[in-house]
Amino acid sequence: MYPLTCIDGYKIPVREEVYVLDIIPLTQGPATISSDQKLSLFNPTSLSSGPPINLVTEHGNITCARAFDVGNAIVCTAGEDGSVSMWDLRNDPFSAQVARLTDNKYPVLSLACSSAGFSVVAGTELQDHQASILIWDVRSTPTPKLHYKEIHSDDVTELNFHPSDHNILLSGSTDGLVSISDTRITDEDEVVIQTFNHDASIHHAAFLNDTEVFALSHDEKLALYDMAEGRETGAATTDFGDMREVLGCQYIANVVVKANGAGAVIGAGAHDRQGFEMIHMTKGQGWNLDRDNSVGLPGAHSSEIVRSFCFYDEAQTVFSAGEDGYIKAWRPT
Repeated sequence: MYPLTCIDGYKIPVREEVYVLDIIPLTQGPATISSDQKLSLFNPTSLSSGPPINLVTEHGNITCARAFDVGNAIVCTAGEDGSVSMWDLRNDPFSAQVARLTDNKYPVLSLACSSAGFSVVAGTELQDHQASILIWDVRSTPTPKLHYKEIHSDDVTELNFHPSDHNILLSGSTDGLVSISDTRITDEDEVVIQTFNHDASIHHAAFLNDTEVFALSHDEKLALYDMAEGRETGAATTDFGDMREVLGCQYIANVVVKANGAGAVIGAGAHDRQGFEMIHMTKGQGWNLDRDNSVGLPGAHSSEIVRSFCFYDEAQTVFSAGEDGYIKAWRPT
């Protein structure tokens, strides 16, 4: 393992316990959402001076955020009250909220954004025997253009667009299914073009490339699926099993797909060792875990869970955020 050094950090300065829930990597620097209902943007070279932009969101309880436009610092947030807000972090705080997408009363658990497709998608909690996927066209009204109610039978915990076709949407749910849908189709009976049965509640799922998908369950089981395989049962092409046993860790924070198609990075944490390790998943003949060249964050976020991590390859910097209320920057020494 190659250890990085913590070179900078910022802790949310409040008495009560506050979690940093997620990091949204933008060109300008890392943005975060936190359990004190804030959306913050940091200067990547000076975390410790605090966020120059620190906005209070109004979702009851913020649950998720996604970049709508990475280069122009436009971010979507959503939460418990069912609303979705769009923020332009280049604006001053009083005019930062540029849109509020409404007409949904159910708590939002997941978001996906496509600036190319002018689309924002929200996945909801199961309520009144219904878990919804709502799609807004940001050029038109603040009400959804599409509302799917039958793709999943339980909480919709993950949403991601296809890397090269903004009509194709991946969704994951606590019903154990990862579904691939064509959003040009309005008929619910026809919209799902492929389903993968992970057989465990989905925590994270996304496209690795044009045809392959990963799914990670809440009990840390990781498997890969391939749309091109056309397997009748939707069975896994690679099944890594329980990653706690495979990697000797206690939890998986996420699997971050590399933008250049060069595989993905698995973030694995261990409370008792106060450690966090990033392992590259690469594709040769098949998919493999490159354990020999893993990167470690010694001390990580002490014994607290690391909620999110991201990397800025050109700056050779990794950012991590945790339930200790910290965002930290790490670099090679």
